[in-house]
Amino acid sequence: QVQVSESGGGLVQPGGSLRLSCAASGSMFSRIGMGWFRQAPGKDRDPVAALSWTTGVLFYKDSVKGRFTISGDKTKNTLYLQMNNLKPEDTAVYHCAAILSMVDISDPLTYEYGYWGLGTQVNVSL
Repeated sequence: QVQVSESGGGLVQPGGSLRLSCAASGSMFSRIGMGWFRQAPGKDRDPVAALSWTTGVLFYKDSVKGRFTISGDKTKNTLYLQMNNLKPEDTAVYHCAAILSMVDISDPLTYEYGYWGLGTQVNVSL
């Protein structure tokens, strides 16, 4: 049975940093890669970044480019998101998930995700 768990969230002031971690169990978790999503109150879940175990970073959401860095370790089924220069609009619950399939590696909209974690809350405010 696959289990996913995120951690590292918290309250931080604007301009601060957090490092999120995602740990997944299960030998067949994902052979393709993993991604981070976030969901703010009253909004849809939004993809933030994704990583391929073979090719590296797949994409970053435009609003986090230059501030967030995704990384991971396939051998440990772990994923990280280093978030710097945080802004109030980054406030959300952050989830990680496995990439189960992709039709076109250049088009993140064609990725299929599964094995969602419950998320970790990130609050950015004074």
